[in-house]
Amino acid sequence: MAVVRPFKGIRPNKGLEQQIASLPYDVMNRAEAKKMAEGNEKSFLHVVRAEIDFDDSVNAYDESIYKASRARLDSMIDTGDLVQENQPVYYIYRQIMNGRVQTGLVACTSVDEYLDNVIKKHEFTREAKEIDRINNFDHCDANTAPIFLTYRKNDRINEIVNDWIKFNMPIYNFVTEDDITHIVWILNKQELVSEIEGIFEGIGNLYIADGHHRSASSAKVGLKRRKENPDYTGEEEFNFFMSVIFPDEDLFIMDYNRVVKDLNGFSVDELIGKISEKFDVEKKTEVGTPYHPDKKHQFAMLLDGYWYAITAKEGSFDKNDPVNSLDAAILQNNLLNPLLDIDDPRTNNRIDFVGGIRGLEALESRVNNDMEIAFALYPVTIDDLMEVADSGLVMPPKSTWFEPKLRSGLFVHRLK
Repeated sequence: MAVVRPFKGIRPNKGLEQQIASLPYDVMNRAEAKKMAEGNEKSFLHVVRAEIDFDDSVNAYDESIYKASRARLDSMIDTGDLVQENQPVYYIYRQIMNGRVQTGLVACTSVDEYLDNVIKKHEFTREAKEIDRINNFDHCDANTAPIFLTYRKNDRINEIVNDWIKFNMPIYNFVTEDDITHIVWILNKQELVSEIEGIFEGIGNLYIADGHHRSASSAKVGLKRRKENPDYTGEEEFNFFMSVIFPDEDLFIMDYNRVVKDLNGFSVDELIGKISEKFDVEKKTEVGTPYHPDKKHQFAMLLDGYWYAITAKEGSFDKNDPVNSLDAAILQNNLLNPLLDIDDPRTNNRIDFVGGIRGLEALESRVNNDMEIAFALYPVTIDDLMEVADSGLVMPPKSTWFEPKLRSGLFVHRLK
């Protein structure tokens, strides 16, 4: 079963949503966050990235930063910038990007189901990144950002959501600076809330699409609260964390591309010769006219002023292996590691990653400035992600780039 329960959300007072809502904390650096919040004291970045209000000499992970996050959150509630529902509700959160629509339910999901792998993962996490959000959630006594989850679509849930949208006015409807529309409805009819909760109890699993560090941090804060409250019943809010849950059919995964600093001692001709042992290589276009791969197991390579299509040869990977048959693994195992000496892409400082939202022109720019070779990948599918998670495995690092991103500040879940 999957526990998906309503909650008394804290949200922007109507009319302030566009000022308050911010991009997720982890898609920008400190300087970018400071610039984004400049001149906007209501930006939720003051809660999720409170270091922007300190001199750069102050460590971003100092305890004073997290205390400032809590103080700002409390202040926004005290002044009425943020208001709390008087009853548990679901929210419907719709995002529209380039005409494509994704519509999810904002709800609370279970710490125990995260720990028991009912909520399935597909990525490893890093402790240092977990600690940062543990400190933010713990000091704020709240989930200040949602987890991005998905599930295999359910026709009745779709029907309830679509009917509610059809016959009810949204509480928010605004467009952000990146031209993404955000629309929110409050679903508060008790019989429908109960029906949705019951339907999810019959759904086997939820899957983390994006937010592995936030979910791990949320679970660990919940466990910390349990130690602090040994008589807990399991119904307390700290046993649950805030998520936005989308049907799988709505989600869009973009390519996540690679750039490498040098050719590891090969000349261009030597490298192409070595690549040809595992890939069919075809020169496509000159720089300035980017080439994008048009099928799985094909890559676009930018090298020495030209774009090439390189396609994995038969036998270069195991088709039945849900991880090693992914394009990120094929590229890593057949080219990046053996030829360019990128042994661990998580730690090797000669490789960098460029999200598909930046376009292939970003790869050309990097090769023109600080890198020597680039690879554009064909995007993985949500079915790929679920297959890996169902197998209890993890995807190669930097395999998925989801767009649009969930805005922070539209929903807060207090742990009390």
